[in-house]
Amino acid sequence: MNDALMVSNILLWVAVLALLVVVIALSRQIGILYERIAPMGALMMDSGPKVGDLAPVFQLAKLSGGAIALGAPGPCATLIFFLSPTCPVCKKLLPILKSVRAAEGESLEIVLASDGNQPDHDEFRRRADLISFPYVLSAELGMAYRVSKLPYAVLIDEAGRVRAKGLVNSREQLDSLFAARELGVASVQEYLDTSRFAKENS
Repeated sequence: MNDALMVSNILLWVAVLALLVVVIALSRQIGILYERIAPMGALMMDSGPKVGDLAPVFQLAKLSGGAIALGAPGPCATLIFFLSPTCPVCKKLLPILKSVRAAEGESLEIVLASDGNQPDHDEFRRRADLISFPYVLSAELGMAYRVSKLPYAVLIDEAGRVRAKGLVNSREQLDSLFAARELGVASVQEYLDTSRFAKENS
C-alpha cells in the first residue's frame, strides 16, 4: 500500500514538473510571437512635413466662428485629425478622440479638419456631437500634409514642430502618436525596428 502511494506521489511530481516545463516553454514562445507581431503604430507616409520640422502655419476659419492658427507655437500641443463625414473609420474613432481630449485636458487641443461643403459638415458636427471641437475646412491644409487617405492625424508640439503623424485606423495607432512623441522617435514602428535590430546584433 505504502509503495503504491509513494509511486503515485512520484508520478504526480513528475507530471507537475513536466507541466511547469511546458508553461515556461509556452511563455517563451508567446514572448517571441509578441515581438514578431508587435502592435504597429500609425502608418507614416513619407511625404509632407517631416517629423521634427516646423509645421506650416495656417490661419483658418472655424465652422463655429472665429479663427484658429494651426502650426503656430502655442500653450499646448495640437492634434489635427483629418476626417470626412462619409468615412466609417473616422466615425468609429470619434468617441476615442473625445476620451483622449478628456484624458489630456489642457495639454492638448484636438482640431478636426476636412474640406468640402460647409452645410454637409455642419450637419455632421451636429449629428456626431462635435460642436465643442474646433472644426476647419481647408483643402490647402490637407495638401500641405499630403493627406491621401483617412483618417489621418498630425501631432504638433507647443513649439510648432511636427512630432508624429500617420494614418490612424484604431485606438492603438492613435495612441502611438503620443508614444512616439514621448520616446522622441518619428514613429513607434521605427522604435520597434531599432530595438529589434539592436537586440539581434547584441
